[in-house]
Amino acid sequence: MNAINSLPADQVGSTAQRERRRRILAATIELATQGGFDAVQMRAVSERADVALGTLYRYFPSKIHLLVSALGTEFSKTATSLEGRTIPGDTPAERVLNVLGRNTKAMQRDPQLTEALTRAFMFADASVSSEIHSVGMMLTGVLVQAMNGDDTVEPSEDQVAIAKVIGDVWLSLLVGWVTGRHSADDVSRSMSVAVHLLLR
Repeated sequence: MNAINSLPADQVGSTAQRERRRRILAATIELATQGGFDAVQMRAVSERADVALGTLYRYFPSKIHLLVSALGTEFSKTATSLEGRTIPGDTPAERVLNVLGRNTKAMQRDPQLTEALTRAFMFADASVSSEIHSVGMMLTGVLVQAMNGDDTVEPSEDQVAIAKVIGDVWLSLLVGWVTGRHSADDVSRSMSVAVHLLLR
């Protein structure tokens, strides 16, 4: 796999380049929604996004880079939806489970897309470290916000560490659901146990 990372959104200079990157990721999500991991082929993405294949590879060196970046796009929607909002729940555990529960249900309603994104996350190697880090930071930020109840409180080091562990457990459970090892109820029960143990 190419060792070059994707071109991140904050390094895309012009408005036209940002729009091109947005179209590429939107096309990726559409194809994954329709046909899962196997439907996301670089040529199909380039055609749907109306960009040259060579241009696509300059933005995203491989299919895995592309899908992990799309996972980041999906998580960013969650972060945006929570901006300035009060998250329901009287305790940090209740608020974290509220956020994760809504995300889990949304992903389970779209199994083809979830299968594609989680498989890419599983297959990612060191060449995708930048994209994996970006996804992890986004998820950690959402979970820390849920712990504190809003996005104005500066998180402690312990909160960030706990959020990372919760995020890892959640992603692992989603992989188990995608691969048929866990039911939707299993995911909810295991997530509740993990969150309550870590946030008691």
